[in-house]
Amino acid sequence: MTTTRPEISGVRGVPESAVSAALLATLPANDAPAPWTVTCEAVLWFCRGGDAATQALPPSLRAGHRGLVVVGGVVRYSDTPVGPYDEVFGLVGSRSGRHGWGSVCFMSVDSPASLVGGRANWGMPKTLGAFTGEIRSGSTVVARGVDETDWSVSATPRVRGPRLPARSRATTRQELDGGRVGHSRLSASAKVRPALVDVEVRSPGDLATWLRSGRHLGAVVERSTFTLAPPTYPNG
Repeated sequence: MTTTRPEISGVRGVPESAVSAALLATLPANDAPAPWTVTCEAVLWFCRGGDAATQALPPSLRAGHRGLVVVGGVVRYSDTPVGPYDEVFGLVGSRSGRHGWGSVCFMSVDSPASLVGGRANWGMPKTLGAFTGEIRSGSTVVARGVDETDWSVSATPRVRGPRLPARSRATTRQELDGGRVGHSRLSASAKVRPALVDVEVRSPGDLATWLRSGRHLGAVVERSTFTLAPPTYPNG
């Protein structure tokens, strides 16, 4: 019998974010609806955008927009509605007029419950991954695909500045099943340290053409708490 879960399989992302039929059949129900408030640590890095970043956006967001910046990250969550888990992501930033926004085009976690919640609640294209290493200056953290696509992302941050307090508000735009585009507000507070981050991305697909390997400006997030609100649908 074929498992059909459009709220999971209908989410758009790059090929490295795909969920195979075999994995889909094993996933739990979504027992943690939005909003989520979480606590985490992370290493983040920033790359320029361009044509490859634009092509990573789903079709509904690509039309009339350009990928201006790419944000990559590996996150270790200590407190979430589905328990602790690790995550790697690639986000493409763009703008509509004066309003900036970001779309997560690639994301992987080591928690089936987080995979389901991310896809069903917000259209985050999560797949399943495995993680090794620690998030700290001079240490390497590695994420690898464990479904059908053999990708890997490694990040080694080196802190280059003092600890700084930070607060931010941002908007994500994600394409959910049926082609709907949901807008979600993220509110965060954090303690961060500027860093240079050495990144290596490997994939048989195009992931490394926009989430690029190399040395990038970034940050070590020593602690952050953020809330991601339920999506709204301005265009119906």
